[in-house]
Amino acid sequence: MRADLLTEPVDGLDEVLAAVDAFDQALVAGLVRPQPGQAAALAGLAEAVAGTPLAARVAEAAEKTAAASAGEEHLTALAAARTALLGSVHDALTARLQEATGRARSAETVLTPGGQRTVNLLAAARSWLVDLARAGWRGIDHDVVSASAQVVSAMLPDPSLRRQAVLLDGFAAELAASCPGATLERVPVRRWADLWSRAMLLTLPGAADVPAAGTVTGRLLPLGVDVHEHATAVQAQVHAVLEPADGSASRLVRAAVAVPKPDTVVGAGLWQLLRPRTSLLAAVGEGRSMDLADMPVTAEGDLLWDDEYARPGEPAEAFATARVALPAAADPATAPLDRHPARIAVPVFLEGYTAQEEDGALTFTVAGHPLAVDTDRIPAAGPLTPEAVAASGACIGLLRWDAGAYRVQPLAVETTVRKKTVTLHAGGWAGGTADKAGVRAEKAATAAVAVLRERAGRLLRK
Repeated sequence: MRADLLTEPVDGLDEVLAAVDAFDQALVAGLVRPQPGQAAALAGLAEAVAGTPLAARVAEAAEKTAAASAGEEHLTALAAARTALLGSVHDALTARLQEATGRARSAETVLTPGGQRTVNLLAAARSWLVDLARAGWRGIDHDVVSASAQVVSAMLPDPSLRRQAVLLDGFAAELAASCPGATLERVPVRRWADLWSRAMLLTLPGAADVPAAGTVTGRLLPLGVDVHEHATAVQAQVHAVLEPADGSASRLVRAAVAVPKPDTVVGAGLWQLLRPRTSLLAAVGEGRSMDLADMPVTAEGDLLWDDEYARPGEPAEAFATARVALPAAADPATAPLDRHPARIAVPVFLEGYTAQEEDGALTFTVAGHPLAVDTDRIPAAGPLTPEAVAASGACIGLLRWDAGAYRVQPLAVETTVRKKTVTLHAGGWAGGTADKAGVRAEKAATAAVAVLRERAGRLLRK
């Protein structure tokens, strides 16, 4: 991998992000009566898209909003401009990653048209989002936020609106937990602007159309597991190389399983909730491939996992896959509305680096170029630790872009213990373990889960 490309600046990146940041700051105070600084931010957003098909609409929207006469269509245009700018950042960063890894990219996605039977609900949701933008994050209170409840309740039963409903519900919950906005010590400016602009666009008819899905048959070679944990939910996302049975080019795919959880189940206990949902985790823990037959897959490379279409295959060591199969695998395409720097997570294999730790920050020096290591993303639900990463000589990880720089999130490492090469995986306990630390953690989690199940059963009997 050409690590030098990851440290070189990307032309125009800082200017685009500055325009986005200025607009995000304008949302903090609200757009009902913009001040001169907010008006300048709106003009900057319009200028940033001046050479695009959005130019005329965004220029009008910026002018109307600065004059406190913006309608719903104007705020929608501003959300579209912001999304387009971050999409351009995503494309520039992934193009640089593609050049650095030397891997090809899958063809662009084709969208499947959706129905438009729920226009009224979408319009109601958009109206609430407009009220939010006018109030601003400092102006939110429980009355403003709670106005979403009726809309969300009406949307959730409809499967075609589930995506928008869950986004709105989660966004409203975050805002409600932060009310009143005037007393907040710190506003999550970028995050709330991301959620607002995405929600605005997903309420437009046709915007939530999804990439066309197909099926795949072939051999799945797991690389590693990325664990996403929340107080009330957990997801395990397996990154893997798919070798199609028809002999076509191999490609990178993902398979995820998510479950709700109580906040008392943490660490290795997460696997007890996840394992029953998919056989893939057992294969990952055992270091095996999976043989797929007509497994549903989206155009973005997400397997819609169903155990009915999979069976365990031959042993497949992740580092052998990373060395041999990963360089030839094509990266998946990204749907238009999913183009955002935060979505970047590109599997890579690194070796021959040196690791240095300074002030608690770990860095790999790859071919003479520094690459930050994001050890905060290493889950407690596996044997992989920051200390093992610092002592490693080879790493399978996900390249992300955060705080203005590329960072590698370790999924697995090779290191030397007592003169022997051993591998440690973030998902090493996914299918069970004989590791002493893992066994102790499993026992503690089993007790916690048993108590919760007993209490739940008692409540149901009552």
